[in-house]
Amino acid sequence: MRVAVVGAGVSGLAATKCCLDEGLEPTCFEQSQDIGGLWRYTEHIEAGRPSLYASVISNTSKEMSAFSDFPFPEHFPAFLPNALLLDYLRRYTEHFGLREHIRFGSTVVSIRKRPDFATTGQWEVVTEAGGKQTSYVFDAVMVCSGSFSEPSLPLQCFPGIERFRGQRFHSRQYKHPDVFQGKRVLVVGMGNTGVDIAVEASRVAAKVTISTTRGAWLLSRVSEHGYPWDMILNTRLMTLIKTKLPAPLSWRLINYKVNQWFNHENYGLQPENSWLVREPLVNDELPSYILTGRITIRPGVKEFKDSSVLFHNCPEEEPIDVVVFSTGYTISFPFLEESIIRVENKHMSLYKYVFPPRLQKPTLAVLGVIKPFGAIMPVAEMQARWVSRVFKGRAAKACVSCLPRLSWRRK
Repeated sequence: MRVAVVGAGVSGLAATKCCLDEGLEPTCFEQSQDIGGLWRYTEHIEAGRPSLYASVISNTSKEMSAFSDFPFPEHFPAFLPNALLLDYLRRYTEHFGLREHIRFGSTVVSIRKRPDFATTGQWEVVTEAGGKQTSYVFDAVMVCSGSFSEPSLPLQCFPGIERFRGQRFHSRQYKHPDVFQGKRVLVVGMGNTGVDIAVEASRVAAKVTISTTRGAWLLSRVSEHGYPWDMILNTRLMTLIKTKLPAPLSWRLINYKVNQWFNHENYGLQPENSWLVREPLVNDELPSYILTGRITIRPGVKEFKDSSVLFHNCPEEEPIDVVVFSTGYTISFPFLEESIIRVENKHMSLYKYVFPPRLQKPTLAVLGVIKPFGAIMPVAEMQARWVSRVFKGRAAKACVSCLPRLSWRRK
């Protein structure tokens, strides 16, 4: 059984390896010239692939992030700079002989059902390499292209932005803090990337402000007794609390837990609706930077002026020189027909976050487009193991015609 794998990042490598484990024949198409996906840093921004800033360090520990059959080297630190995580992926690739199954410099142009799809479940995959297009027939497809390539920049939600005369850009374009030297910086959005950029900017900028409409739970990489945070919060007990107790009680307990490090309300970070928080922020320096005045937390933007901004519930304008929009990404599969996977307002319907529910044959799956409470690599591996077994016929996929539609949203 021939399987097309789109992308050679974390999910694509796991998918290729799991296909080999099941005796399938994977062909992985990677549009760039190397593996790594999100974790391969480049100084320039490449169209169609994620862009990483130089200082990125993993937010999950190596003990909780490793693939099940390939632990991190012992001498690696608990939290990994992007270069070391890429090194780990290279070791994984070489150890399991994955490189020979990857076609670099091959962009997937289209994936279409074959005319006899209802009986064969086969797909026609068209790729482009060196200006030449090639068509293939595959028995199944694993889409592992990720969700961090197409920035979401809803400028229409920010009145007056067209009048703003300063510099503005999406966080995807950020590489180094030098661009903020001596300037007044506003970061719109409070995801992990936005907070990282704000912290770095505060070391060289004249002033840094973070605008957030919903707040966030903030964790330190170092948790109780010096253990990584995910070793403390990703346990069977915490899972039972989150899934088995009545929702009001479980969220009250989690609120208590995350507020033990510091009181979020005192810092202007307490989420108004705690049960809507899907992922925590992980940053060791933000609380002290707020206390020392290097970073200021403000509510949502009400209006931009020529060289200033007005926030909701704040009567005074705040002068700014640079705006960084850390407003997330849009999920996009330009090579797929819209009828296969529908994406609306960052929502995507997939059975178990993997299978499109309306296909006649379960021969196409999406991997890695999910935000777990913790590391993505073990989750991507579990998805790949399940999908490869479904393709092989060794695992049943429930009839999806009677299943509720499951949605996933990237904040």
